[in-house]
Amino acid sequence: ELHESGASLLWKISNEEQSLRQKAISLESSIRRVRSSINSLISKKLLDPEFARKLEEDLQRASSILTDGEAAAFLPAEAQGRFLRMFLGPINVKASRKEVQLKVKEEYNSYRDRTAFLFLLFPLTLLILKSWIWEGCLPAFPVQLYEAWLLFLYTGLAMRENILRANGSDIRPWWIYHHYCAMLMALVSLTWEIKRQPNCAQKQRGVELFLQWAMMQGVAMLLQNRYQRQRLYTRIALGKANRMDVVWGETSGVDGQLWVLCPILFAMQGFEAYVGLLLLKTAFVGVVTEWQVICCGILLVLMAVGNFINTIQTLMTKSRFKAKMKRSKSKPELD
Repeated sequence: ELHESGASLLWKISNEEQSLRQKAISLESSIRRVRSSINSLISKKLLDPEFARKLEEDLQRASSILTDGEAAAFLPAEAQGRFLRMFLGPINVKASRKEVQLKVKEEYNSYRDRTAFLFLLFPLTLLILKSWIWEGCLPAFPVQLYEAWLLFLYTGLAMRENILRANGSDIRPWWIYHHYCAMLMALVSLTWEIKRQPNCAQKQRGVELFLQWAMMQGVAMLLQNRYQRQRLYTRIALGKANRMDVVWGETSGVDGQLWVLCPILFAMQGFEAYVGLLLLKTAFVGVVTEWQVICCGILLVLMAVGNFINTIQTLMTKSRFKAKMKRSKSKPELD
């Protein structure tokens, strides 16, 4: 009797879930159709732009409620990338309950907080020990230990970010690809022989610059975690961001924060490219001829260029959004 009752309950729950799933999919499809119709009418100049803007705001609000509420669990899960399938297999990582999704996000934020301090302290400690104890020459084991930690760090970030995207977060693909490149660079660096005497300072110049760049990135991560997350919570409260959105890159900052963060980010990207070019130079002039040097140099330049382009695109998007908001505010004043 208990077995039959349990089976009946599961069958009933399954049917109800299927019904809710169909309703959620139908509503999502309706929102897309209405948005497409609005865009078509605007292009044909058959709809007042101001009225269209209000409709778009209502649609955006409805879409946010659908994708950010409990109904999001009944929407079709996005296809998982190869990275997750490679590590976890063909399993669905989308949480069925919103509180579980938010728990994943909070764990990701905690992971970033913990690793940001280590990102700053680890290379700083190595450089201090290099000057005070190791007589200006880094031993191989501590550097390789740091590179192994970087591999663990970037793998963990990429794993968490892929899971967040599967649960509705807005992380841009480039930041995940950036972590893929960083993972590859850390893996290659583990096979890189750290040479000492003679000419230790010249041979380890690239390693020293990389550690200095890592310290700069640690500072940038701390600033992002501290200031931008507060702004993101405000945007979520105003309905301008999804509850699953996270801080990434330089977005979500207000004007004052961007004035602080952008110079640091651009300086860090320029320094990253400089370190990459320096590694390539040392390989081509014959100072250090290992293939790992060339590979790490190319990856650093690639990441620097990608970060710079993505930062510019984000700033342009924010600029267009602010201009649009100013125009919408000025219209009622003129009326």
